[in-house]
Amino acid sequence: MNAPQTTQRDPRWTALRARDPAYDGRFVYSVRSTGVYCRPSCSARAARPENVAFHADCDAAEAAGFRPCKRCRPRQASPAEARAALMARICRTIDAAPEPPRLAVLARQAGMSPYHFQRVFKATVGLSPRAYALAQRARRVRGGLRRAGSVTQAILDAGYNSGGRFYAHSNEMLGMTPRAYRAGGTGATIRFAVGDCSLGAVLVARSDKGICAILLGDDPARLVRDLEDRFPRANLVGGDAGFERCVAAVVRCVDEPAAGLKLPLDVRGTVFQQKVWQALRRIPPGHTASYAEIARRIGAPRSARAVAQACAANALAVAIPCHRVVRRDGSLSGYRWGIERKRALLAREGGAKPA
Repeated sequence: MNAPQTTQRDPRWTALRARDPAYDGRFVYSVRSTGVYCRPSCSARAARPENVAFHADCDAAEAAGFRPCKRCRPRQASPAEARAALMARICRTIDAAPEPPRLAVLARQAGMSPYHFQRVFKATVGLSPRAYALAQRARRVRGGLRRAGSVTQAILDAGYNSGGRFYAHSNEMLGMTPRAYRAGGTGATIRFAVGDCSLGAVLVARSDKGICAILLGDDPARLVRDLEDRFPRANLVGGDAGFERCVAAVVRCVDEPAAGLKLPLDVRGTVFQQKVWQALRRIPPGHTASYAEIARRIGAPRSARAVAQACAANALAVAIPCHRVVRRDGSLSGYRWGIERKRALLAREGGAKPA
């Protein structure tokens, strides 16, 4: 028999108690008093912690002598897994379509009403069907601009029947003109400087729209290479005396992250990443939120893993405070610029209270 304290200290116990479907497929648990094992979301009566054991999968539970629960049927796909598989098929349909399919057509393919389908799709994917279709089209444009013989051809290949429709949103989508993007940033001027802060080296870069990169690290040369990789053919220019004021403002923000950065930002990312980053900027200083909580706030409760990936893709340290995102149990998870920097930033904000 397990000691109750041992089971209760296991992070999986929290998921079991919450019957969290996000953990279905990640582990199963057995109940010694009944001889069965269940998926985390099983609606069966809560078991006593001393009777519970955790297993990596169904095979491990059965090897330990337990039989599958007849209520949650852990060997079958869970409702969440079946729904995710269905939405993945819908996404493939959208990906293959030259024009964004109509909502009614997609809903009929899924066997749902348009209203219900829209809600399920957004909860699973993190975007509405239309936003997902537009994001995929933007991805095709970005790929086409690197390969196609002309900007016009790339726009047409991505499914736009009018150049005007594309150009109306091209800066938001690409962060620069299509021709500059196609040339890897050629013609775009990015001013940058590397300085020292209390957390090591800091690189600050600014386009004509605003601060486009704040990178932290120990090796200034590596930070410059990171910037070059982001803008391989941009005109990278060392900052002048006026730019040094921007660097000083960023350094002050690193030292006092609760004060925030009052400079315009040039934020570049996918539609989903932009939604995550906007949610991060709404976390008050001195508070934290879990990846799952951010996923719920943006209307995509099953996208905690995608939220973590968006945090990892953030290139604007401190300005977009991904250091305020923690694991569900409040412990610190990975941070692009090092877990110790994350701990230091939270300490400077006065702790880590749930938002």
